Amino acid sequence: MEDKATVAGAEQKPGCFFCTTAMPLLEHLWSEVARDHFRNSRIEFLKGLRSLIDERIAHLAREEAKGTHVPVE
Repeated sequence: MEDKATVAGAEQKPGCFFCTTAMPLLEHLWSEVARDHFRNSRIEFLKGLRSLIDERIAHLAREEAKGTHVPVE
């Protein structure tokens, strides 16, 4: 029985496919300008999520008015 660390005679690195194979390949193929663009895109996406979360927190934290307003004559 083969060891799990070896497949077809090649030693496997620990980690996911994306981190060990896809990202290094993409980093090699993409220009620095493209990498910067996609990095900034990820940052802006996360900032958008943060904005949505902040709005929801503010909505939930808002104190509701207690009691009833009754006009006095």
